[in-house]
Amino acid sequence: MIDWHSHVLPALDDGASDVNESIKLVRLLNSQGVGTIIATPHFYADYESVESFLNRRNIAYENLKNELDEKSPKIILGSEVRYYQGISRLTELDALRIEGSKLLLLEMPMSRWTEYMIRELVELSTKSRVRIILAHVERYLPLQKLNVIDNLLQCGILTQANASFLNSFATKRNALSMLDKGMIHFVGSDCHNLTSRAPQIGRAMEIIQKKFGDEFIDQMNEYGLSLLTTSSI
Repeated sequence: MIDWHSHVLPALDDGASDVNESIKLVRLLNSQGVGTIIATPHFYADYESVESFLNRRNIAYENLKNELDEKSPKIILGSEVRYYQGISRLTELDALRIEGSKLLLLEMPMSRWTEYMIRELVELSTKSRVRIILAHVERYLPLQKLNVIDNLLQCGILTQANASFLNSFATKRNALSMLDKGMIHFVGSDCHNLTSRAPQIGRAMEIIQKKFGDEFIDQMNEYGLSLLTTSSI
């Protein structure tokens, strides 16, 4: 299983506070069946340069990697990039993709998106150098005009949902319906710590398995792996 959204790297953002907590998060994800963790620390262009971010990310990764053994899940470096107007003109955008792929995890504003923002997403999605994954898509749904997400999906944009969307009784039905319609492509733990935002992706996958069966999960994983291994430029 792939965890598509996590904050397991130590002392980098609002995720794991230190290497010790990182190790515990990685072990907990492993116990829930995760074999690949995509580490997606926050990147805010208004606070930091891409070069500085990548340097900090690499140091955090090396500090964690040195404490892991061969039985630990594979960690792939990525980022959770906060959208800003004009992001399509960021020349270093490629460096923020999930390593070895064209995939870019993008965090959109928690507001109704303007026509400009939607056009920019479409523009980004049509460029060969990136393929957008909308992070925790469920958060945006109540704020957008009807069919906005559907239209973006038709433009090749992908979506990631948090495990909590499936685990909550209030939203589980909607989450499963979106999965069934192909409106959710990936699931992530979006784990930050061991308390308030601990990994719960194992429970989410059990819910998916119970509803759709093992073949559905296998297809999700195979599709994700194909994008991780064949999308590099």
